[in-house]
Amino acid sequence: MKKPQTKAELRATLEREMRRYLDAGGQVESVPPGTSGRDPDGSRYTTTSLFNEPRPSRTPVDGVIAAIEARRQAMRQRPPARRVRKRDAGGRQRVIYDDFGEPVRRVWDDSK
Repeated sequence: MKKPQTKAELRATLEREMRRYLDAGGQVESVPPGTSGRDPDGSRYTTTSLFNEPRPSRTPVDGVIAAIEARRQAMRQRPPARRVRKRDAGGRQRVIYDDFGEPVRRVWDDSK
């Protein structure tokens, strides 16, 4: 996994790139603090490039939604499946004790 860059490494990289730019003859203009990079005469909302493309056409899904709703209604109208308990279907397990009250074995008792 690639190790993420720390802030110190990022600062060092930016410093190296700035030095290389200045050594190659580049210049940095001094800008007074608080000056915005936006055009003061331009509108705040017209400078953004959001929603410039035409609206895409939507895919009609009315038939799909109708099919899903029909399945949902069919599930609601069906009575819930009745669960059969194991005990009801197979009887009950009883423990047979000896004369001293110790369990000897277990047997299935089908009578209720």
